[in-house]
Amino acid sequence: MYGAILGDMIGSPYEFDMSGKTKDFPLFIPGSRFTDDTVMTVAVAEALMDTQGKGEEEILRALTESMRRWGRRYPDAGYGGRFIQWLASPDPKPYRSWGNGSAMRVSAAGWLFDTLEETRRAAVRTAMVTHDHPEGIKGAEAAASAVFLARTGAGKGEIRDYVARQFGYDLSRTCDEIRPGYKFDVSCQGTVPQAVIAFLEAESFEDNLRTAVSLGGDCDTLTCISAAIGEAFWGVPEELKAECRKRLPEDMLRVLDRFSRAAGRD
Repeated sequence: MYGAILGDMIGSPYEFDMSGKTKDFPLFIPGSRFTDDTVMTVAVAEALMDTQGKGEEEILRALTESMRRWGRRYPDAGYGGRFIQWLASPDPKPYRSWGNGSAMRVSAAGWLFDTLEETRRAAVRTAMVTHDHPEGIKGAEAAASAVFLARTGAGKGEIRDYVARQFGYDLSRTCDEIRPGYKFDVSCQGTVPQAVIAFLEAESFEDNLRTAVSLGGDCDTLTCISAAIGEAFWGVPEELKAECRKRLPEDMLRVLDRFSRAAGRD
């Protein structure tokens, strides 16, 4: 979960191409803080841990309750308008979103299950409480699948082939080809393929962060998705974990530590 949170924190000051679309930028500046990506990543992780072995209805209920509880606890984290309405609704229902929020919050599903099939089922559930559009569900499945494959020893070629074949994403472009024309895009289909490509091109976890941010656009979410895969592939340097922890409140740190134990990363 460190990868997703660090991606969010490091990407957040550089949204809207504020890094100048370069990999040469300071990783941490005064504006490096968590946003809704981190809040919902924590919420989903907590719900999935709380419902291991439970039935689908109980899992969906727990996801809804956890996301609403954490969202209300951190109301100024930068949620989209429709998600804010969902948080406030007395009867929250999915709203057919294809936004990238389903993919940015799903990384825990790539760690907590023993098979790719279980991972994909969990990813679908984390999406469908809000993002029940096929593209929203597909984005979550693809992101979680990439994390699962990376943590279970798959090489980059295998990850690329699986994501492209199973989800129909075009992963043939390079970051140099994407970067010049890439704009702010909150859709799964305009974020997840780019996040996977940034991971595939990177040479280390830090390079993964820098490569993803350099694409610009909605780069806190893009880097959150990409660096979650990178953590599963390379791990996270201890100094970056320490920087991450300094920027998180105690309630999130408790979930992060519990998750690290549950995922065998402690």
